[in-house]
Amino acid sequence: MSILGGGIFKGMAVTLRNFVGSYFSKERFITTNEYSWRPESELPQSIGDYPKEEGEQLSDTTTVNHYSRNFPMLLHDTGEPMDTIRCVACQICERECPPQCIYIEKSTEKKENADGKPQFYPAKFDIDVSVCMSCQICVEVCPFDAIVMNSQFELSTPDRFGGLLVRRDDLLKSNDYYHKIHPQEAATRDERMAADKAAKEAKKKAAAEKAKAAAEAKAAAAEAANESKEDTE
Repeated sequence: MSILGGGIFKGMAVTLRNFVGSYFSKERFITTNEYSWRPESELPQSIGDYPKEEGEQLSDTTTVNHYSRNFPMLLHDTGEPMDTIRCVACQICERECPPQCIYIEKSTEKKENADGKPQFYPAKFDIDVSVCMSCQICVEVCPFDAIVMNSQFELSTPDRFGGLLVRRDDLLKSNDYYHKIHPQEAATRDERMAADKAAKEAKKKAAAEKAKAAAEAKAAAAEAANESKEDTE
């Protein structure tokens, strides 16, 4: 026979057991990082300036765990960032972002990308990390694999507004950097992109061959029709 509200009491019992156990079991003993006091002149002034603590974020290539908040970055291929940027300012991520923290302005002209094809690019690409909830929906909806999650998560700054608005040039990271922080994920993404590119090229080649064969068949039919007409005359 179940007691009304029994589940609540069971849950409270589990909470109490964990609370008491945290004072005796090292596995349950969880503390937050303690930061030493710093004078105002030593506080970080912009993204990436936060002082690294021992055992915390030791380098820009530190891979965070599943419980850490990390934020998006824009990928570019080998070469100058703006010459090889993957983003074409399609603004899908901006539309799909639940907290609406992405702001994009599309360029008015096109420039050649890494493959030599003209494309639009983001004249402005800002992410307000004070609003971003690290849901990664922008990563999932991007059709060009241009936006992925970075591993830099300690972005403390005394400026709660401008300091947490990350601009395009700060968001840009190379694909090599991506391979350093998330090697398996980056390799899988590159393999998929290469397969998609090969499939598109094969489809384009097949379409060109089909068009060529159709043109040849049409020319042969026209030539046969002309010969038949000459014979009847």
